[in-house]
Amino acid sequence: MTQLVLNTERLTLRLPKLEDFEHWATFFASERSVFERGMRNRKDAWTTWAADVALWQLKGYGPFGIDTRDTGTYVGEVGIYEPESYPEPELGWFVTPDAEGKGYAQEAARAVMFWARETLGWNRLINIIDPRNDRSIALGQRLGGVIDPDADGETPGDIVIVHDLRGGS
Repeated sequence: MTQLVLNTERLTLRLPKLEDFEHWATFFASERSVFERGMRNRKDAWTTWAADVALWQLKGYGPFGIDTRDTGTYVGEVGIYEPESYPEPELGWFVTPDAEGKGYAQEAARAVMFWARETLGWNRLINIIDPRNDRSIALGQRLGGVIDPDADGETPGDIVIVHDLRGGS
């Protein structure tokens, strides 16, 4: 796999590495993951994480690990996800508890949106969000997305936010 790195003012977005799984498994074992694919045991977390990472090899996009540029500390993941059950590629994110409230997810998501437009030539990305996840809905809208009540999510009742990438991100 080629080396792919995106830099923002405060963050480095890079391809996933095996060490990232520990953070991922911890997040998805916690209550914080209830609205983001749901809590998972370690075995199920591995299966889902490995499938997400494999998107890079299979489709040329996937999740980026996020590190701070100043310390190299892992702070989360943002990327383009497309499990078999998704209607189209989705822009998604999560941050570690210590990284919450610092704007890292928004900063990283903007970089991925720009990358998807410039590198993949895409004009659109969506977010698929549990309707109880107010923080992610708000972030999707801060990123310029618009709720489309007619768009298909993964399950009935999902909030789907559509991002038009043609206007820049």
